[in-house]
Amino acid sequence: MQPTSTRARPLSNDTIVRTKPKAFRNPLPAFFQTRRRASWLALLATTIVAPLSAQAALPQAIQAALSRADLSEQDISIVITPVGDKNASHLPAPIQVVDSHGSQSVEPTTGHHSAFDQHSALVTIEKRTIKKHEQKIHAYTDDPYTYQSLESVPTLIPDHYYSAPSSSTSPQETGDENNNANNNGNGNGSENNQTHSASSSLKISFSPLLSHQPDIARTPASTMKLVPSFIALDMLGADFVWHTRVYHTGVIVNDRLYGDLVIQGSGDPKMTHERLEQLLYQVQASGIRHIDGDIVVDSAIFHNVTKNPAAFDNDPLRPYNASPDGFLVNFSTLGIKTYPMSNGQASLTYEPTLANYQLPNLINTRSAACGQARYSLAPKWQTNRLVLNASLPDRCQEHVFYIAYPDAKAFAARVIAGKWQALGNTLSGRVITQETPYNAAEKTKHAHGLAALPMSPLPIVSYPSLNLRQQIYDINHFSNNVMAEQVALSIGAYHQDNNASLNTKKGGSPKNTINQKVNNEKVDNQLFSHKTSSLYQFGQPTTTDYPATLQTINQWWQNHLKTPPPHLTNGSGLCRDCTITAANLSELLTYAYNRPNFDAYVNALGVAGVSGTIAAHSDRLPESSAIGRAWIKTGTLNNVTSMAGYVKGLSGQDYVVVGLINSDQALNPYAARPVLDAMLDWTAQH
Repeated sequence: MQPTSTRARPLSNDTIVRTKPKAFRNPLPAFFQTRRRASWLALLATTIVAPLSAQAALPQAIQAALSRADLSEQDISIVITPVGDKNASHLPAPIQVVDSHGSQSVEPTTGHHSAFDQHSALVTIEKRTIKKHEQKIHAYTDDPYTYQSLESVPTLIPDHYYSAPSSSTSPQETGDENNNANNNGNGNGSENNQTHSASSSLKISFSPLLSHQPDIARTPASTMKLVPSFIALDMLGADFVWHTRVYHTGVIVNDRLYGDLVIQGSGDPKMTHERLEQLLYQVQASGIRHIDGDIVVDSAIFHNVTKNPAAFDNDPLRPYNASPDGFLVNFSTLGIKTYPMSNGQASLTYEPTLANYQLPNLINTRSAACGQARYSLAPKWQTNRLVLNASLPDRCQEHVFYIAYPDAKAFAARVIAGKWQALGNTLSGRVITQETPYNAAEKTKHAHGLAALPMSPLPIVSYPSLNLRQQIYDINHFSNNVMAEQVALSIGAYHQDNNASLNTKKGGSPKNTINQKVNNEKVDNQLFSHKTSSLYQFGQPTTTDYPATLQTINQWWQNHLKTPPPHLTNGSGLCRDCTITAANLSELLTYAYNRPNFDAYVNALGVAGVSGTIAAHSDRLPESSAIGRAWIKTGTLNNVTSMAGYVKGLSGQDYVVVGLINSDQALNPYAARPVLDAMLDWTAQH
């Protein structure tokens, strides 16, 4: 598209709006004299690259949105890049969003239905159904994304949508990985393959639809989650699972354990209280109902990752401020459910319950609007009880609030004790949570009789997590901060083990295979030696911390991408000192598009106007062409709003889109978001 703005303004080095270059129409005579098509395209690439320093205005729709938000062009970075072949799209099919009366939505720019949509849309949803779904969730809870993540609330998009093939297919689609290798210049194919390689590179790398200040480092907010979530998929695989293993010391007689129960944390991002109950039930099913000893939780996989929950925004009760942990339970978050009664009070229930901790079961009501927990309940954690310092607003009705407990390890201990007791079991000792491995020698030194026997050789329970594909969905669909931290840290903990496994499966180098064989023999010998008798010492991944994890992410970036690595301080984007450029995110998203686990990555994103954190796109821009055809991660902080992901144009062409807005002035991010809505709409019209 040509620039649509009529404003006269100086050209800058940061803004590019591209059409098909005119160089295609008037090639140089020398091109024809060579008669080598690959060389022709290589030289043509230089003529296309040259105009990239040319200047052009932002599209008029984006300029107008900036003006309404009282922002300048200096506050925003945008990169919009075509990706892939429209005849072999890797994106899901667009979702057809129809009016309430059942007629199809029309395209704002053409006034007719998209032929592409008519043939490829797999799902049709009414606008009013989406609106009612969102309204119901927001009426029920002050924290809709924590609620949907913890309770695994299904979206309106049916399961079959995520397992369906991409929206466009081609007979050669099964050979995409080989083609991608050629597209990257690594193939040794025929001249036609080389020509195809050059053509693809031109379209993806040399011809951005729009590029504005791409290299300015900006605070990304939650769009930073796109970095560790994809790197985890690329390094660990979409089917990767965390295994929480349970061992014991001593001996089991009948249904009584004379010794300690040892839970070895794995860093599982989504050990909800229901899943913890399943784990403990499996322990019970293994033959243990009574423990004459302690339950010891080993969370040593993550070292020194606890943070001050009030440090970021002085709001420590919000679940988004929870700390990661090697054995994270329920996001360290308590759900408070309110049920109004007719006597000016409301009853309260809690999930999960906390052992040896007082939780009020009644609260007075007052005439007021329902809001966040800190306004509606004014909760305060005390040593042995929760205090609610405000009466419940009567407009809350049946409602659920979520508040974060300040200490992940203490929270896990109380939930474990409560769940174990609720299953009808007993514990004579305590639940101990620690960031060091279980020291059997030290514990058994003070034990007597049967309890002094060593650790069980094998785990009595090995409880698998949800796979990485499912975890990434929660992270990017509902912008779950603490899950993003858990996954980022798991990259540092598991990538070496996974690489060793992949080398073995793929017939890795002799050196790697021999080393692994030697290590396995060493483990086998030690397991049956007098020095040790348990897999516990060898069945755990490498302990990691933030410096080691961020170094691993940085190294992956340098090995796979060309732009300088972004500056991360954590995995969630809940930071002021972390920065990334639009060019960074654009390159990452473009790279991801052709990778084997792309389906898990793109399906984790919210669908514009339909689901996730981008569901309200259709409320802000009802006639947007991007509704149902953009897969987006959003980000919001004070003075920051951002969007990044993929858009399928009405032509069928796929695009990578990145928009980052930072402002030194007081910025209402919700006022700024329509600027990026306009970016999605403008892209979808192509």
